[in-house]
Amino acid sequence: MKIKTFPVFLAFLAMGFGDVVGPLVGLAKETFQLSYTMAQLIPFAGFIMFAILSVPMGVLQDKKGKKFILVLGLVVALVGLLLPMLNGMYGAKVHFSKGEYFSFYLVLLSILFLCAGATILQVVGNPIMRDVSPEGMYSKNLSLAQSIKAVGSSLGFLIPPLFAVAFRMDWTILFPLFALLAVITFFFVIPLKLPERKDSDAKSVSFGSALSLLKNRFVALMVLAIFIYVGAEVSMSSGVPILLKMNFNIQGFSLWVSWAIFFLPIMLGRFFGSIILGSMDAKKFLVLTTFISIAGILLMFTSSEIITLVAVIIVGLGFANIFPLIFSITIEHMPERSNELSGLMVTAISGGAIIPLIMGKVADSSNILTSFVVPLVSLFYIAFTSFVSYRKKANDFVPIESEA
Repeated sequence: MKIKTFPVFLAFLAMGFGDVVGPLVGLAKETFQLSYTMAQLIPFAGFIMFAILSVPMGVLQDKKGKKFILVLGLVVALVGLLLPMLNGMYGAKVHFSKGEYFSFYLVLLSILFLCAGATILQVVGNPIMRDVSPEGMYSKNLSLAQSIKAVGSSLGFLIPPLFAVAFRMDWTILFPLFALLAVITFFFVIPLKLPERKDSDAKSVSFGSALSLLKNRFVALMVLAIFIYVGAEVSMSSGVPILLKMNFNIQGFSLWVSWAIFFLPIMLGRFFGSIILGSMDAKKFLVLTTFISIAGILLMFTSSEIITLVAVIIVGLGFANIFPLIFSITIEHMPERSNELSGLMVTAISGGAIIPLIMGKVADSSNILTSFVVPLVSLFYIAFTSFVSYRKKANDFVPIESEA
């Protein structure tokens, strides 16, 4: 890893902090005695920021540059992490009575800022990886960067049980720890000089120019794929710990088990995916990894604990490269519009706000296992998208200007 790229990879690590919304669903559900649907307001509060901020940040990035946006994302995330700490939530065990919602809403506000920062980092991070990648290596490097992001995501699963056992501290220890890592990343980013790659025929970015990309049928298809995939991933990451606790009585260390069988396979899958993409076409790999995901979710619908655990591992391996593959395939389709495409696709991460709410409603009205039908149906759409992408050749795509 080159010294000048190290801060970029640190930014991807910080980007992963926003994924804490997954494990926080179960933790907040228990701490604040919430319904599953109410607890799903946590990913809603976080991922709705992707819908609000992504396109504006893509426009601002075009005007101010990637370095400015990178620093802004870190500062906004840090504000979100400091809010609950100022109210005493920094690891000390606090007992909340049922109906006491002030602290829960403060956590929602914290998640709002934290995921706003993650949104900004997503908008800038993915195009930056193209700037620093050699020709033809973007998909590979983006998968590697996403594996580092998965390390940041994993901390939400690993830290709470560790600190509960070793130091008798609760899950709110995540706030000061994430804040420390964000500050370290900030100081590495400040002296960074970014090589900005701008195509000669690139046009100025605006809201209108970004939204006009949706007139391209392929772009619209892929943006919707990002929306649905992220919703499916957040549904899995928030639902698996609850499934293990309710159906198999795996308690206390359910977050560690969930990490080991879901996020660890995602992290390893992205690392090995970056190697596989050195020799396999990205579109072919997208088809393969999507069907691995579908097979895994189907296996979850059993009463066997062992089969369920293996199934979740398979889903994690399948999920690992879907996001970076869809993202990079879309960017490579229209590299001269990378800022606008990045803004649109990061906007689509707001699927993490909507689809888990649907899963929560299904779980409350039936049971937790039945609710996994929601990510399963989501994966069928991703499979359709992967086939469309694979069957198309670069010169088959209709230019935006030619479409109605």
